[in-house]
Amino acid sequence: MNSAKIKAFWVIVAIAAVGFYLVKGGKDFVLGLDLAGGSALTYKIDTSHLPPDSNVSDSVASLRDVVERRVNLFGVREPTVTTEYSRLSSEWRLVVELPGVTDVKQAAQMIGETPTLDFRTEKAGAKAATSTDLAINDFEQTKLTGSYIEKASLIFDSTSNQPKVQLQFTSEGANLFAQITKANVGKRLAIYLDGSPISIPVVNEEITGGKAVISGNFTTEEAKTLVGRLNAGALPLPISISGTNVVGPTLGSSAVDAGVKAALIGFLLVVIFMILWYRLPGVMAVIALICYSILMLALFKFVPVTLTSAGIAGFIISVGLAVDANVLTFERMKEEIRNGKSLKDAVEEGFARAWTSIRDSHTAAIIVSVILFAMGTSVVKGFAFTFFLGAVVSLISAQLITRVFMRSIVTNSSSWLVKFLFSSGFRTK
Repeated sequence: MNSAKIKAFWVIVAIAAVGFYLVKGGKDFVLGLDLAGGSALTYKIDTSHLPPDSNVSDSVASLRDVVERRVNLFGVREPTVTTEYSRLSSEWRLVVELPGVTDVKQAAQMIGETPTLDFRTEKAGAKAATSTDLAINDFEQTKLTGSYIEKASLIFDSTSNQPKVQLQFTSEGANLFAQITKANVGKRLAIYLDGSPISIPVVNEEITGGKAVISGNFTTEEAKTLVGRLNAGALPLPISISGTNVVGPTLGSSAVDAGVKAALIGFLLVVIFMILWYRLPGVMAVIALICYSILMLALFKFVPVTLTSAGIAGFIISVGLAVDANVLTFERMKEEIRNGKSLKDAVEEGFARAWTSIRDSHTAAIIVSVILFAMGTSVVKGFAFTFFLGAVVSLISAQLITRVFMRSIVTNSSSWLVKFLFSSGFRTK
């Protein structure tokens, strides 16, 4: 067995291992709202009350963060919370997609509720104060809640320039905070939002004056996020429902079945064409295409990619890219064989001459997918991301996997059968 056949063998082994992971990996494909069924709620964001000098984008991002945190409390798998600006109506919108949730009224109520912000102290007998990984049962809730915070802001240490978070309490909150910190010097004081800890600093001394500074190993982005969460005891911006959409599980299941059926039929037609027209190289191309499909499906599970109808369309179109790359290569090989080159030289020249066209077409596809992902809506992003992955994997598959398989079947024989197998179309030799 020559080295080319050994390489082809190990490629098959590797792809088989990936296929085994695909079937037995334990993770299911993550299906989007249109395939799994569920609810989509569209909100209009009211930014009219913001001060003229405020950053609207930051406020909208803070709102998205708050809503996403609330949605995660539903226990919904792979919820999606996005914001978008409509130039047509000159307004910001918030889109919440909840796969598996069909009770729109309940979902809207939970999203619109004001979250709970509270401060908790260590229970007697809790772990040492050097640890910040306390369980919920290690805390006792105090009377100090988010209603006593007047404002949270980002500041920087004057000497180390490290970001910190400063809290400004109301007068009543300042008195409560002073009492709590005095009684818990050397212990942890946890800040809980929606029942989850967002900061667990250690109290160094009694804090009076109505201000507190939370210091730690924050990055600037982490500190900004914390400030946004502290200021978002309630929604930072008013929202109102402007539209709802419910996709039933039956409709989602039908969409999945239809998509799988269409993909299988399309794949089968491609297989028939490649084998009938390109014969033995077509068989190698089909095997490479199967390898390509397995790799793509494994990526969908591993990343994971939330699959929507648009995303599946992007994947199917990327299969066309992979087929096109093989067609370009085989046509170049035919030209070399007609010019009198040996089969081995024709294979190498075919891949070399086709590379420029394959590279350019795939690069164009990648650029388009990046632009679509950067500028498109959530539906377009789903298409763009799977199309991007498909173009990248197709480029690798066309130049590596197909080449390995083609090299493994090259022979020095010039028999009629070999000429027939490596001819194409209606040629018989």
